[in-house]
This record gives sequence, C-alpha cells and structure tokens, in this order.
Amino acid sequence: MTTTHTPADLRQALDEVSASSAGGAPFLIAFGTTFVIAALLAFVLPRPVAAMVAMFQGAVALPAALWLERRLGWRRMAPTNPLHALSAQLAMSQNLALPAWIVAYSLNPGAVPVVMAATGAAHFLPYAWLHRSRAYGVVAVALSLGAFGLQLGLGAAAFPYILLFVAVVYWSAVPFVYRRAGQLVGREPGLASGEAAA
Repeated sequence: MTTTHTPADLRQALDEVSASSAGGAPFLIAFGTTFVIAALLAFVLPRPVAAMVAMFQGAVALPAALWLERRLGWRRMAPTNPLHALSAQLAMSQNLALPAWIVAYSLNPGAVPVVMAATGAAHFLPYAWLHRSRAYGVVAVALSLGAFGLQLGLGAAAFPYILLFVAVVYWSAVPFVYRRAGQLVGREPGLASGEAAA
C-alpha cells in the first residue's frame, strides 16, 4: 500500500524535528564551548597535541549536546516521524569527515582547524532546510570563508584563532536558531523548556 504525504505532513514533521532539538541550538552551544577550550589549549600545547584535542573534542561535546537537547527541546520526536532517520543521519554525518581530518593531521597538524571548519560548513548547510532557518546558511558560509581567510592571512599562527572563530560563529547563531525553532512550533523560547525534562 502506498502512503502519500501532503505538504502539511512534511511541515508537521519538520516542526517536530525543530521542537525536539530546539533548532539545533544545544549542539551549537556544546560544540562552541569545546572549540573554545581546544583553542585556549592550543596556545599552550604542542601543535600536534592541540590538533588531536581539536579533532576529538566532539567526544565531550556530543554527550553534552544530547543532554542539553533534552533540557531545551519542547517535545520529543515521535519514532514514526518520517524525518527521524534523516535528522539522525545529518547529525552524525560529520563523523565521515574524520578520515580527512586524519589525513590533514598526518600531512600538517596545523591545517586541522581549517579542514574542520570546511567540513563543518558542509555539515551545517542542510540544516538551513531542516530547521527552515537562514542562520544555518550564514553559519556554513561564514565557517568556510572565514576560516579560509584566517588561514591565508595568519598562516601557521591561524591555528587557535580558527578554533576561536568557529566557536564565535556557533555561539552567535544560537539565539537565531533557537528563536526560529520556537516560532515554528508556536512557542516562546525560554518559557516552555519544562516539557523537555518531563
């Protein structure tokens, strides 16, 4: 039996994705924080060690982001949501960039931040559609071009500044994506987060 979905069904599924994830704001907060920590450590650690910290800071950020998502989201996504698998695949897609990061590390550990920023940009672009927020498009372009510009301008000294730049871009996007998610689900962000903890 063939099931047909209407535009209203798709809109409802998208609303649920944004409501359950608070528009992705928890991930931007958590990863923005770990990028700042990695950047600060990069000022004192040897470059190869700092590059390893940058590459694997997600091991701390991901659980923190999932915890925050449960606190900031307005409701949970139903397992029957047709976008459930897609949203999970998008969330995990950046893990596929790890081989590129490892190659960059093996060739020049100092290139790791700019490569991470570029793959992060590609990772975030589909979220402009998923959360119907132009902020993610801005994040994607800013990450790619900004990190590239810093690398060209500062050369080897760009390493910690690119990590700081990534964090600033993430944190700058948080209020926009969180507010947009609240608008999409008809909630005023910051007033209804109690549902997520229930």
